[in-house]
Amino acid sequence: MVELELDLPDGLVDPKRCNCSICRRKGAVMAYVPLNGLRVVRGAEHLKLYQFNSGVAKHYFCSNCGIYTHHQTRSNPNVYGFNVGCLEGVNPYYLEGVPVSDGINHEYQP
Repeated sequence: MVELELDLPDGLVDPKRCNCSICRRKGAVMAYVPLNGLRVVRGAEHLKLYQFNSGVAKHYFCSNCGIYTHHQTRSNPNVYGFNVGCLEGVNPYYLEGVPVSDGINHEYQP
């Protein structure tokens, strides 16, 4: 089991879905925290890293169950996106008006 600890003083910040090739397949609602706002407190040995295309974004998933947990974004490498569905007591299907980010066409900005 992988367990993350998140600092969410402002609640879910900018929840969205993304239409890039990986995100549209995983279908997760993501929200964001600064890099220092996410800590792996249990199960780090089960996390696997997946990188594709430019190799800049770092997508992490559990090697036991396959669930996407979080990623370091390509468009803003100073934040982690995390899977809202992994939060205890939060059902992402109950979030209204979740926008879709155009991950297909956004520019890479190193």
